[in-house]
Amino acid sequence: MSDESIKTAGMDIGAASTDATSARMEGGSREGGPRGPRTTGRPGSATREGGRKFFRRKKVCKFCVEKIDGINYKDVRLLAQFVSEAGKIVPRRLTGVCTPHQRRLADAIKQARNIALLPFGGR
Repeated sequence: MSDESIKTAGMDIGAASTDATSARMEGGSREGGPRGPRTTGRPGSATREGGRKFFRRKKVCKFCVEKIDGINYKDVRLLAQFVSEAGKIVPRRLTGVCTPHQRRLADAIKQARNIALLPFGGR
């Protein structure tokens, strides 16, 4: 008799766990999973609760605005603004420099590195 009660109890436990698993799977898909409901669009978009869409200002080329024609490799202060802490040349999409000026800037940085005005690498 004790064997029968153990078997039925074991079957009940197994049946309950499969029911809970299937309910959890069904509920998870309706609710969007463990991270919450899904939103359409990118993170930080206007569809999120209580958030406004972030306004990003259009980047303009510093050299075009200030009408700097020549980028001199000896101007270390200017060139250092476009070199990261690790010693890498910062890309256009981050600085907002136009393509022709970015090319001249990269050449000037490389010249300054070769005569040891700027470091090749970081610390």
